[in-house]
Amino acid sequence: MADHYEVLGVERDASQEEIKKAYRRLARELHPDVNPSEEASERFKSVTHAYEVLSDPDSREKYDLGGSGGDFGFGGFGSFGDVFEQFFNAASGGASRSGGGRPRSRAERGQDALLRVDVGLEEVIAGTHRDLEVATAVRCETCGGSCCAPGTQPVTCDICRGTGHVQRQMRSLLGTVMTSVPCGTCRGHGTVIPYPCAACGGEGRVRATKTIPVDIPAGVDTGVRIQLRGQGEVGPAGGPNGDLYLEITVAHHDVFSRAGDDLLATLEVSMTDAILGADAILDGLDGEVRVAVPAGVQSGAAITVKNRGVGRLRGAGRGDLRIAVQVITPEGLSGKEKELVQKLKASRRDSAPRFMTFKQGLFARLRERFHGVF
Repeated sequence: MADHYEVLGVERDASQEEIKKAYRRLARELHPDVNPSEEASERFKSVTHAYEVLSDPDSREKYDLGGSGGDFGFGGFGSFGDVFEQFFNAASGGASRSGGGRPRSRAERGQDALLRVDVGLEEVIAGTHRDLEVATAVRCETCGGSCCAPGTQPVTCDICRGTGHVQRQMRSLLGTVMTSVPCGTCRGHGTVIPYPCAACGGEGRVRATKTIPVDIPAGVDTGVRIQLRGQGEVGPAGGPNGDLYLEITVAHHDVFSRAGDDLLATLEVSMTDAILGADAILDGLDGEVRVAVPAGVQSGAAITVKNRGVGRLRGAGRGDLRIAVQVITPEGLSGKEKELVQKLKASRRDSAPRFMTFKQGLFARLRERFHGVF
């Protein structure tokens, strides 16, 4: 068999870039679409074969150790660790990393992907739908994932005869042994692709943007991950898809916050409404909310509106809307308003300001109430 370096017309110390340039030059000259002669076809196979070996650093190193004949016989000692690795592979019956002597499939599972999705607090109450644009690897439509140019197919490797492995004789500290190693020419596949698909470069997949419809369930929170099986990248050579994971981030809201499945808010109440009580209709995240403010309500009191919180991620129903009351003391009263307040004070005969015990004090009660709410 001709030397691979001679086939490509490069020196044995040629760089990877020089090897690539030589292959491209010969491929343009010998490709069947350009030169349909039988001789050119055979040369194109040889050129592709040589490039597959020399373009991979590992297979090139093994080829160089085997000499110009390409039979991968042992031509010198590798590292001390390589000797023992090869020896123990032989001692275990020639099993290799690629499957115990069987050709390795080109098709592999695609990688998983992670996508971060921002949602609003209002969207997690009942869940929402999104059509996500995802840049990923998809199966090549030109070759259908076969990696081959249309009308062609892989051919049996003439080095390993389709087994994906070659026998290699090694001299070790324990003597001469025979071991089975993955074929450097076909990389353990048992076949080579003489005419790679031009659209995908022989990968069987291309980069593209696709739309994935997603139903985001109610109750998700920041940090929750949603797994979409089979929506990740397609594998090489038409292998199965990996999974797509969505990591949720819930955006901050200026009015409402969240504690588990409950929504939290603060309601400002005027002094007169705090004294007399009031009914209020407010804008909630999912429509109007009717809130009944009881007469005599104090700052820090909690008002609960049932079933107006966030839908539960696991289980049925919703949490509650919990509201902390903040009574607003009016400022800048007119003379007439001050007179009315003074009359109210005189009629009530309230006690003068005084210290209270810590347990009964305002700060203690506020802390207990707000902690109860939040």
